[in-house]
Amino acid sequence: MLIAHLPAGYLLSRRLSARLGRDDRDRRFLLGLGLVASILPDFDLAYFYLIDARRTLHHDYWTHIPAFWLAAFGLSALFFRLARAPVPWAALGLLLANVLLHLALDTLAGGIAWLYPWQAGRIVLLHIPARFDWWVWNFVLHPVFFAELAIVGWAAYDFRLEWIGRKETA
Repeated sequence: MLIAHLPAGYLLSRRLSARLGRDDRDRRFLLGLGLVASILPDFDLAYFYLIDARRTLHHDYWTHIPAFWLAAFGLSALFFRLARAPVPWAALGLLLANVLLHLALDTLAGGIAWLYPWQAGRIVLLHIPARFDWWVWNFVLHPVFFAELAIVGWAAYDFRLEWIGRKETA
């Protein structure tokens, strides 16, 4: 996925924050957290370009390993329990849901090691052939890009409905 992670995260976060948030302030916080979480696995691109010099496919970094995020979720909940603090289940759940959505979208054409540590290979649903010199064209000119455009369009429509609804009630 190239452009659909944030819009897909918006769609998921908007629905989950409406159910999980106690008030408007809480719902806005959860929505913002979900938006950040929806692109969180791609923060490894800074390392990919600046340090690794694109030697390793960034989907092989720990930020794209589902087991890492599941362990981080469990350890976070355990930390709150040991600190005798209330576990922010809504925030942790929304964060994990968006990260897993990101990884599910990356499974479509990029591949994710869903079975790691038991199996190191990446699971990929569609293989996009390398027909063009610049790798971006291989994705943009592949039919799977229409799915990305559909997600972006749906999110734009949903955002527009939400924004107009708030404007009319103000």
